[in-house]
Amino acid sequence: MVHAAGTTEASRNFSGLLDLIAAGETIRIARGNEPIAEVAPARRRTGADLEAALLAAGLPPLDEDFEQDVAEAVALVADEGADPWADV
Repeated sequence: MVHAAGTTEASRNFSGLLDLIAAGETIRIARGNEPIAEVAPARRRTGADLEAALLAAGLPPLDEDFEQDVAEAVALVADEGADPWADV
């Protein structure tokens, strides 16, 4: 179910809205009559979820080296060198 909230209500009752979201509800926040955001429960993403999605798409199962391949790829992305904004 989608609950609607104005920006004032959302700011005053943020904790209550988070409780609704944690219970599986989606909150649509509007400014005036214009919807500006929807906040929904975060989807849990695990390796098992990825494997199920790949299999559902007809792709082969993950191999034993998958975890190491991902770790190496993340290391490459995380090691981009110096922060270009450090001196700003």
